Amino acid sequence: MVRSKHIPLIAYHILRTTYHILYIMKRETIIHLLTSRVEPFDFIVIGGGATGLGVALDATTRGYSVALFEQSDFTKATSSRSTKLVHGGVRYLAQGNVSLVFEALRERGILRKNAPHLVKDQRFLIPCYRWWEGPFYFCGLVLYDFMAGILRFGRSMCIGPKRSVKTIPNLRQKGLTAGILYHDGQFDDSRLGINLVRTAVDAGACVLNYMRVTGLLKEDGKISGVSVRDEETNTEYTIKSKAVINATGVFADDILQMDTPGKRPSVRPSQGVHLVLDMSFLQSDYAIMIPKTSDGRVLFAVPWHDKVVVGTTDTLMKEAVEEPVALEEEINFILTTAGHYLTRAPKRSDVLSVFAGLRPLAAPRSEGKKTKEISRSHKIIREDSGLISIIGGKWTTYRRMAQETVDFAIRNMRISTHDCVTETYPIHGAKPNPNFSDPLYVYGTDADEIRELINSSPEMSERLHTHYPFTVGEVSWIIRNEMVCTLEDVLARRLRILFMDARAALEIAPQVAEILMAEQGKDPAWKDAQLTAFKQLVSNYILND
Repeated sequence: MVRSKHIPLIAYHILRTTYHILYIMKRETIIHLLTSRVEPFDFIVIGGGATGLGVALDATTRGYSVALFEQSDFTKATSSRSTKLVHGGVRYLAQGNVSLVFEALRERGILRKNAPHLVKDQRFLIPCYRWWEGPFYFCGLVLYDFMAGILRFGRSMCIGPKRSVKTIPNLRQKGLTAGILYHDGQFDDSRLGINLVRTAVDAGACVLNYMRVTGLLKEDGKISGVSVRDEETNTEYTIKSKAVINATGVFADDILQMDTPGKRPSVRPSQGVHLVLDMSFLQSDYAIMIPKTSDGRVLFAVPWHDKVVVGTTDTLMKEAVEEPVALEEEINFILTTAGHYLTRAPKRSDVLSVFAGLRPLAAPRSEGKKTKEISRSHKIIREDSGLISIIGGKWTTYRRMAQETVDFAIRNMRISTHDCVTETYPIHGAKPNPNFSDPLYVYGTDADEIRELINSSPEMSERLHTHYPFTVGEVSWIIRNEMVCTLEDVLARRLRILFMDARAALEIAPQVAEILMAEQGKDPAWKDAQLTAFKQLVSNYILND
């Protein structure tokens, strides 16, 4: 909602508060606003991951009317399954992709300024076991710092083996010659996605999850809108727009096939797997970065919500699926490689959660190219019908990708041009100098409202699990304010506990299902169905011996 200069400031805040309550809390209200609109939207965005949410926010804050449709929950696919890093990409620098590193480092700094409650400085150590690795990696990271300019997070330095082991006590000492310290960004991917939803809604966008695009509307061969189906009610709607943006990531070809059946695939899915371990495996708030593993990949061990995320793999997949499953060879690769660098080698029984995600790499022109050799750069494609697709990219550069996509669309539309403002636009909840030891820090400025609800009664302050700080009040606030539809939405992408500790997620699922049933007025049969579906899902996140 954008303030007109003719509306007094106090009246504006009252209107915006009322608008926000109606818009974000009631899904049926959003659908009513969507279907009661007479004029076509300026933009329809398909896809509620990092790229789609970025496009919706960019277009909305420029003053355009925007509707976004996500077939599942926001960030359900790739955008909730990252390595939890906002980074320039040290390995891209080694590959000579200087322009991508420049862009990513700049966007890393912008994102930290716009979402200081979700992006923080993460210190890394590169352990060196051959004499030449210390000077080689140090020179590369000095260049990395230089490229970041005034937006750099810290200065890189070379340290000796004794200090390296003191920095990360569980690091293998035998053969260690040096360590390189450097700085990058760490974040919570899905929480950032939800806050982008809130930011776009606050700015006036019409954003809906569980709204599947079933067809493209055309007039004289040109895109004029979409057909969508509400997955909650099975109701069909026809929504008109001046432009349609396909930002569906690994599912981009599904939309392209709707436009041109038989079209050559534009996306090459690459699977990345991560294992989550207890923090005792690092015994440090530093992360480990292995720049070159036995097969030429990069391996990270990154602190995240008092756990350690270890990964990733890079496996070419034949097709995109909504719930990818880790392959045994990927799991074994991570466990074996991590064991080479840690004095306490992780075993299958140590894994708290395993998750897999698919990267939407832009398909190369030549066949047989390895996924780690395919550029992580993005590309924007316009079809003869006017459909615009954004392919590739990564979380770090989502804002720049969105800006380029909207600029590209405007050049191909007969509408007035408005400049991008997201470079300095705060993300919902932005809070300077947050306390990262506070369990509610990811909520930013919303944390006080959550505490108020938690403290409102003994029932709201009840803990859900002895090992985790989550309360009934926190879950209730999430259900009321973050467009939750399913039990999975809460446990996977709002609390994140499915990704931190799958067994603990299973333990608290019945109580969370009870809260969800009460808050949304559902019946016991619905609750039982949710629990059954969630238990089936969790089996993909637990490693059995």
